Amino acid sequence: MPSPTHQLLAWGVPKLRKSRELDTEEAERARVERWHAGLDRTLPTRIVPGFARRYDVTTETLTGPAGDFLSYVVTPRGITPERTVVWVHGGGFMAPIDPFHVRYVARLARALRARIVLPDYPLAPEHTWRDSHDALVDLAARWCADGPVVLGGDSAGGGLAMAIALALRDRGGPQPERLLLLSPWIDLTTSAPDTAAFAERDPWLFLGKLHAYASWWAGRDEDLGRPEVSPGLAPLDGLPPTLMFCGTRDLLAPGVRMLADRALSSTWELTYVEAPDLIHVYPLLPLVPEARRAWKQTLEFLR
Repeated sequence: MPSPTHQLLAWGVPKLRKSRELDTEEAERARVERWHAGLDRTLPTRIVPGFARRYDVTTETLTGPAGDFLSYVVTPRGITPERTVVWVHGGGFMAPIDPFHVRYVARLARALRARIVLPDYPLAPEHTWRDSHDALVDLAARWCADGPVVLGGDSAGGGLAMAIALALRDRGGPQPERLLLLSPWIDLTTSAPDTAAFAERDPWLFLGKLHAYASWWAGRDEDLGRPEVSPGLAPLDGLPPTLMFCGTRDLLAPGVRMLADRALSSTWELTYVEAPDLIHVYPLLPLVPEARRAWKQTLEFLR
Protein backbone atom coordinates (compact mmCIF):
# COMPACT_ATOMS: atom_id res chain seq x y z
CA MET A 1 0.00 0.00 0.00
CA PRO A 2 1.36 3.48 -0.84
CA SER A 3 2.72 5.57 2.01
CA PRO A 4 0.61 8.38 3.54
CA THR A 5 3.07 10.94 2.15
CA HIS A 6 2.63 9.57 -1.35
CA GLN A 7 -1.14 9.61 -1.00
CA LEU A 8 -1.10 13.20 0.26
CA LEU A 9 0.98 14.39 -2.69
CA ALA A 10 -1.13 12.41 -5.15
CA TRP A 11 -4.23 14.17 -3.85
CA GLY A 12 -2.84 17.59 -2.97
CA VAL A 13 -0.59 18.59 -5.86
CA PRO A 14 -3.37 18.55 -8.49
CA LYS A 15 -5.49 20.66 -6.13
CA LEU A 16 -2.71 23.23 -5.73
CA ARG A 17 -2.07 23.33 -9.46
CA LYS A 18 -5.81 23.42 -10.23
CA SER A 19 -5.20 20.59 -12.67
CA ARG A 20 -8.10 19.54 -14.87
CA GLU A 21 -8.88 18.06 -18.25
CA LEU A 22 -8.80 20.41 -21.22
CA ASP A 23 -11.98 22.08 -22.49
CA THR A 24 -10.90 22.25 -26.13
CA GLU A 25 -7.54 21.88 -27.83
CA GLU A 26 -7.81 25.44 -29.12
CA ALA A 27 -8.36 26.83 -25.61
CA GLU A 28 -5.47 24.75 -24.24
CA ARG A 29 -3.15 25.97 -26.99
CA ALA A 30 -4.07 29.58 -26.26
CA ARG A 31 -3.51 29.03 -22.52
CA VAL A 32 -0.08 27.48 -23.03
CA GLU A 33 1.01 30.14 -25.52
CA ARG A 34 0.00 32.90 -23.06
CA TRP A 35 2.01 31.12 -20.36
CA HIS A 36 5.03 30.77 -22.63
CA ALA A 37 4.94 34.46 -23.52
CA GLY A 38 5.89 35.38 -19.95
CA LEU A 39 7.92 32.30 -19.05
CA ASP A 40 11.18 32.62 -17.12
CA ARG A 41 13.55 30.05 -18.67
CA THR A 42 16.41 30.54 -16.20
CA LEU A 43 17.52 27.41 -14.34
CA PRO A 44 15.17 26.97 -11.33
CA THR A 45 17.52 26.13 -8.46
CA ARG A 46 15.49 27.42 -5.51
CA ILE A 47 14.70 24.10 -3.80
CA VAL A 48 18.32 22.88 -3.82
CA PRO A 49 19.92 24.05 -0.53
CA GLY A 50 23.04 26.14 -1.11
CA PHE A 51 22.96 25.57 -4.87
CA ALA A 52 24.96 28.69 -5.80
CA ARG A 53 27.61 27.77 -3.23
CA ARG A 54 27.81 24.05 -4.02
CA TYR A 55 27.47 23.88 -7.82
CA ASP A 56 28.99 25.59 -10.85
CA VAL A 57 26.77 26.21 -13.87
CA THR A 58 27.87 26.91 -17.42
CA THR A 59 25.83 27.02 -20.62
CA GLU A 60 26.27 25.82 -24.16
CA THR A 61 24.30 27.15 -27.13
CA LEU A 62 22.73 24.53 -29.37
CA THR A 63 21.36 25.33 -32.81
CA GLY A 64 18.25 23.82 -34.37
CA PRO A 65 16.17 24.61 -37.46
CA ALA A 66 14.09 27.17 -35.54
CA GLY A 67 17.02 28.88 -33.82
CA ASP A 68 19.30 28.56 -30.83
CA PHE A 69 18.58 27.11 -27.39
CA LEU A 70 20.62 26.54 -24.26
CA SER A 71 22.02 23.47 -22.55
CA TYR A 72 23.10 23.79 -18.91
CA VAL A 73 26.14 22.01 -17.48
CA VAL A 74 25.92 21.59 -13.69
CA THR A 75 29.05 20.44 -11.84
CA PRO A 76 29.42 19.95 -8.07
CA ARG A 77 32.22 22.07 -6.67
CA GLY A 78 35.21 20.28 -5.22
CA ILE A 79 35.07 17.17 -7.44
CA THR A 80 36.61 16.06 -10.70
CA PRO A 81 33.70 14.57 -12.68
CA GLU A 82 34.11 10.87 -13.39
CA ARG A 83 31.21 10.70 -15.84
CA THR A 84 28.46 12.77 -17.42
CA VAL A 85 24.70 12.47 -16.98
CA VAL A 86 22.73 13.88 -19.91
CA TRP A 87 19.23 14.46 -18.51
CA VAL A 88 16.24 15.40 -20.66
CA HIS A 89 13.47 16.97 -18.60
CA GLY A 90 9.80 16.10 -18.79
CA GLY A 91 6.71 18.29 -18.83
CA GLY A 92 4.53 17.08 -21.69
CA PHE A 93 6.87 18.73 -24.22
CA MET A 94 5.26 22.05 -23.26
CA ALA A 95 6.63 22.78 -19.78
CA PRO A 96 10.19 23.94 -18.99
CA ILE A 97 12.76 22.59 -16.55
CA ASP A 98 11.12 22.30 -13.13
CA PRO A 99 12.73 22.83 -9.69
CA PHE A 100 12.23 19.12 -8.96
CA HIS A 101 14.23 18.22 -12.07
CA VAL A 102 17.10 20.36 -10.77
CA ARG A 103 16.81 18.82 -7.31
CA TYR A 104 16.98 15.31 -8.75
CA VAL A 105 19.93 15.89 -11.08
CA ALA A 106 21.84 17.82 -8.41
CA ARG A 107 21.56 14.77 -6.16
CA LEU A 108 22.68 12.52 -9.02
CA ALA A 109 25.69 14.74 -9.61
CA ARG A 110 26.84 14.39 -5.99
CA ALA A 111 26.09 10.67 -5.70
CA LEU A 112 27.80 9.72 -8.96
CA ARG A 113 30.59 12.32 -8.92
CA ALA A 114 29.24 13.48 -12.25
CA ARG A 115 28.54 16.59 -14.24
CA ILE A 116 24.95 17.03 -15.40
CA VAL A 117 24.05 18.19 -18.90
CA LEU A 118 20.50 19.57 -18.94
CA PRO A 119 19.26 20.81 -22.33
CA ASP A 120 16.49 23.42 -22.28
CA TYR A 121 14.88 22.37 -25.56
CA PRO A 122 12.23 24.39 -27.49
CA LEU A 123 8.69 23.66 -26.32
CA ALA A 124 5.39 22.79 -28.00
CA PRO A 125 3.05 24.10 -29.34
CA GLU A 126 5.36 26.71 -30.84
CA HIS A 127 7.89 23.99 -31.72
CA THR A 128 7.92 20.34 -32.76
CA TRP A 129 10.43 17.52 -32.37
CA ARG A 130 12.12 18.63 -35.59
CA ASP A 131 13.36 21.83 -33.94
CA SER A 132 15.58 20.04 -31.39
CA HIS A 133 16.04 16.34 -32.18
CA ASP A 134 19.24 16.48 -34.23
CA ALA A 135 20.83 19.04 -31.90
CA LEU A 136 20.04 16.85 -28.87
CA VAL A 137 21.52 13.78 -30.55
CA ASP A 138 24.64 15.75 -31.49
CA LEU A 139 24.92 16.99 -27.89
CA ALA A 140 24.74 13.47 -26.47
CA ALA A 141 27.18 12.17 -29.09
CA ARG A 142 29.77 14.80 -28.15
CA TRP A 143 29.59 13.89 -24.47
CA CYS A 144 29.73 10.15 -25.26
CA ALA A 145 32.91 10.79 -27.24
CA ASP A 146 34.35 12.61 -24.22
CA GLY A 147 33.84 9.83 -21.65
CA PRO A 148 31.30 7.65 -19.81
CA VAL A 149 27.70 8.89 -20.14
CA VAL A 150 24.41 8.04 -18.45
CA LEU A 151 21.48 9.19 -20.59
CA GLY A 152 18.15 9.67 -18.86
CA GLY A 153 14.90 11.52 -18.60
CA ASP A 154 11.49 11.66 -16.98
CA SER A 155 8.05 11.51 -18.61
CA ALA A 156 8.25 13.26 -22.00
CA GLY A 157 11.97 13.66 -21.38
CA GLY A 158 12.24 9.91 -20.90
CA GLY A 159 10.80 9.45 -24.36
CA LEU A 160 13.25 12.00 -25.74
CA ALA A 161 16.14 10.24 -24.00
CA MET A 162 15.13 6.93 -25.55
CA ALA A 163 14.77 8.58 -28.97
CA ILE A 164 18.28 10.00 -28.59
CA ALA A 165 19.60 6.55 -27.62
CA LEU A 166 18.00 5.02 -30.73
CA ALA A 167 19.60 7.67 -32.95
CA LEU A 168 23.01 7.15 -31.35
CA ARG A 169 22.68 3.39 -31.85
CA ASP A 170 21.85 3.89 -35.52
CA ARG A 171 24.73 6.33 -36.04
CA GLY A 172 27.34 4.07 -34.48
CA GLY A 173 30.22 5.56 -32.52
CA PRO A 174 30.45 5.89 -28.73
CA GLN A 175 27.26 4.98 -26.89
CA PRO A 176 25.82 5.80 -23.44
CA GLU A 177 26.84 3.29 -20.78
CA ARG A 178 23.39 3.29 -19.18
CA LEU A 179 19.88 4.57 -19.85
CA LEU A 180 17.59 5.68 -16.99
CA LEU A 181 13.88 6.24 -17.71
CA LEU A 182 11.35 7.54 -15.14
CA SER A 183 7.72 7.02 -16.23
CA PRO A 184 8.74 7.61 -19.86
CA TRP A 185 6.25 8.77 -22.48
CA ILE A 186 7.42 6.50 -25.27
CA ASP A 187 4.25 5.97 -27.36
CA LEU A 188 2.54 9.19 -28.48
CA THR A 189 0.07 7.18 -30.58
CA THR A 190 -1.52 6.00 -27.29
CA SER A 191 -1.96 2.59 -28.91
CA ALA A 192 -1.49 0.48 -25.77
CA PRO A 193 -4.56 -1.40 -24.51
CA ASP A 194 -6.27 -0.17 -21.33
CA THR A 195 -4.97 3.39 -21.64
CA ALA A 196 -8.43 4.86 -21.07
CA ALA A 197 -8.93 2.71 -17.96
CA PHE A 198 -5.58 3.83 -16.53
CA ALA A 199 -6.51 7.44 -17.24
CA GLU A 200 -9.46 7.08 -14.86
CA ARG A 201 -7.06 6.22 -12.00
CA ASP A 202 -4.38 8.83 -12.70
CA PRO A 203 -4.76 11.92 -10.48
CA TRP A 204 -2.13 13.95 -12.36
CA LEU A 205 -2.37 13.25 -16.10
CA PHE A 206 -5.34 13.74 -18.42
CA LEU A 207 -5.87 11.80 -21.64
CA GLY A 208 -7.31 14.72 -23.61
CA LYS A 209 -4.33 16.90 -22.76
CA LEU A 210 -1.89 14.14 -23.70
CA HIS A 211 -3.55 13.75 -27.09
CA ALA A 212 -3.20 17.50 -27.65
CA TYR A 213 0.42 17.65 -26.51
CA ALA A 214 1.33 14.62 -28.64
CA SER A 215 -0.22 16.27 -31.69
CA TRP A 216 1.65 19.51 -31.07
CA TRP A 217 4.98 17.78 -30.57
CA ALA A 218 4.62 15.55 -33.63
CA GLY A 219 3.54 18.49 -35.77
CA ARG A 220 1.56 16.23 -38.08
CA ASP A 221 -0.34 13.00 -37.52
CA GLU A 222 1.87 10.94 -39.82
CA ASP A 223 4.86 11.68 -37.55
CA LEU A 224 3.26 10.29 -34.38
CA GLY A 225 4.66 6.81 -34.97
CA ARG A 226 8.18 7.88 -35.93
CA PRO A 227 11.00 6.64 -33.65
CA GLU A 228 11.96 10.26 -32.91
CA VAL A 229 8.46 10.81 -31.50
CA SER A 230 7.33 7.37 -30.28
CA PRO A 231 10.59 5.51 -29.57
CA GLY A 232 8.75 2.73 -27.77
CA LEU A 233 7.51 1.47 -31.14
CA ALA A 234 11.00 1.22 -32.69
CA PRO A 235 13.30 -1.84 -32.89
CA LEU A 236 15.02 -2.28 -29.52
CA ASP A 237 18.13 -4.35 -30.22
CA GLY A 238 21.38 -2.57 -29.48
CA LEU A 239 20.17 -0.13 -26.84
CA PRO A 240 22.30 0.31 -23.69
CA PRO A 241 21.39 -1.44 -20.42
CA THR A 242 18.38 0.38 -19.02
CA LEU A 243 16.55 0.87 -15.73
CA MET A 244 12.92 1.98 -16.10
CA PHE A 245 10.40 2.94 -13.39
CA CYS A 246 6.64 3.39 -13.58
CA GLY A 247 3.70 3.29 -11.18
CA THR A 248 0.30 1.81 -11.91
CA ARG A 249 -1.68 4.99 -11.16
CA ASP A 250 0.03 6.44 -14.20
CA LEU A 251 -1.69 7.01 -17.52
CA LEU A 252 1.57 6.11 -19.27
CA ALA A 253 1.83 2.68 -17.60
CA PRO A 254 0.16 0.74 -20.46
CA GLY A 255 2.70 2.07 -22.96
CA VAL A 256 5.57 1.35 -20.57
CA ARG A 257 4.30 -2.20 -20.02
CA MET A 258 4.03 -2.72 -23.77
CA LEU A 259 7.64 -1.59 -24.14
CA ALA A 260 8.78 -3.95 -21.36
CA ASP A 261 6.97 -6.84 -23.07
CA ARG A 262 8.62 -6.03 -26.41
CA ALA A 263 12.02 -5.94 -24.73
CA LEU A 264 11.66 -9.63 -23.82
CA SER A 265 11.91 -10.61 -27.49
CA SER A 266 14.94 -8.38 -28.16
CA THR A 267 18.57 -8.27 -27.05
CA TRP A 268 17.94 -5.11 -25.01
CA GLU A 269 18.92 -5.50 -21.35
CA LEU A 270 15.99 -3.78 -19.61
CA THR A 271 15.24 -3.78 -15.88
CA TYR A 272 11.65 -2.66 -15.38
CA VAL A 273 10.42 -1.68 -11.91
CA GLU A 274 6.63 -1.38 -11.72
CA ALA A 275 5.27 0.10 -8.49
CA PRO A 276 1.67 -0.77 -7.58
CA ASP A 277 -0.63 2.22 -6.99
CA LEU A 278 2.11 4.84 -7.37
CA ILE A 279 1.71 7.97 -9.47
CA HIS A 280 3.51 9.49 -12.43
CA VAL A 281 7.27 10.15 -11.98
CA TYR A 282 7.10 9.07 -8.33
CA PRO A 283 10.94 8.77 -8.09
CA LEU A 284 11.11 12.59 -8.33
CA LEU A 285 8.82 13.19 -5.35
CA PRO A 286 10.35 14.64 -2.17
CA LEU A 287 9.94 13.01 1.27
CA VAL A 288 8.30 9.88 -0.15
CA PRO A 289 9.54 6.45 1.03
CA GLU A 290 8.83 4.94 -2.38
CA ALA A 291 11.07 7.55 -4.01
CA ARG A 292 13.86 6.69 -1.57
CA ARG A 293 13.61 3.03 -2.60
CA ALA A 294 13.75 4.01 -6.26
CA TRP A 295 16.78 6.19 -5.53
CA LYS A 296 18.62 3.27 -3.92
CA GLN A 297 17.81 1.04 -6.91
CA THR A 298 19.00 3.77 -9.27
CA LEU A 299 22.37 4.16 -7.57
CA GLU A 300 22.89 0.39 -7.46
CA PHE A 301 22.25 0.29 -11.21
CA LEU A 302 24.43 3.27 -12.14
CA ARG A 303 27.43 2.76 -9.86
